[in-house]
Amino acid sequence: MAHFERMRDVISGPFSEEILRQRAAAGWQIVSIEWRRELPDSEKPVEGAWPEEIPYGLRISDDCQRLEVEPQENQALLQMMEMLVQDFPFSSIASDLNEKGFRTRDGRRWNPVAIFNMVPRLIEVGPRLFSTDEWEVRRQKFARMV
Repeated sequence: MAHFERMRDVISGPFSEEILRQRAAAGWQIVSIEWRRELPDSEKPVEGAWPEEIPYGLRISDDCQRLEVEPQENQALLQMMEMLVQDFPFSSIASDLNEKGFRTRDGRRWNPVAIFNMVPRLIEVGPRLFSTDEWEVRRQKFARMV
């Protein structure tokens, strides 16, 4: 299996094609380019715009009026919750999620720290998860295992 190294260049001055040539000569490949600009006054965010990241497990609806469940992320939350209830260590939870093809929102593989950082979100979403029919099926499966 191939192993990859990643690096991020923060450009503080004018962009130079020489940087691209140097990196390419050293064997680097461009994976992504991130752009930013200062918003003109006519495009400033409106009052009440969401100032934070959208919570994991949710997405903006197609009509852009509300947040709705993001199915893949919600399944990852359910899997995390199920394994936490069964007292699995964070490393095992991360390994299980990775084996099942789940990734973090930014596309990375799960690791114990990322799982730990999801605990506040799991506490927040717990009441909703625990009241679903799917959780009831999982709960009954736990009861049979004991």
